[in-house]
Amino acid sequence: MNDLYYMKLAIEEAKKAFSEDEVPIGAIIVSRNRVIARAHNMTETLNDVTAHAEILAITAAENFIGGKYLRDCTMYVSLEPCVMCSGAIAWSQLSKLVYAAKDLKKGYTAVCGNILHSKIEIVTGILQLESEALIKDFFARKRNPKI
Repeated sequence: MNDLYYMKLAIEEAKKAFSEDEVPIGAIIVSRNRVIARAHNMTETLNDVTAHAEILAITAAENFIGGKYLRDCTMYVSLEPCVMCSGAIAWSQLSKLVYAAKDLKKGYTAVCGNILHSKIEIVTGILQLESEALIKDFFARKRNPKI
């Protein structure tokens, strides 16, 4: 099990979001080589602007472990987290964040630089092209439903 394997699972979650007409972002959280949470965007389904994949995955992981801190856990997410999600990542004390594609408009690094704690290991670019293609396809279909 490695970062590529787990990112493939996050991309599968993103594909679920796509099929549900949600922005295709997926996240999973891993502890000791075991997936303890998985989620995808559900903002439309739940009519909730905070129902991002990362937030839903953090909540599920915290419920799984029975505590609010996710030390020694890794989050894999198909797109760079927004400021809201990066705040939740920092507060939950995740040890590692791995994301596929950068979000040049709303990603936390574009909006306010690296706001995550220096102890969080960050890895980027794993399955970047696949994630970008999924997002581009989603928005192309939104603009032109005949695609």
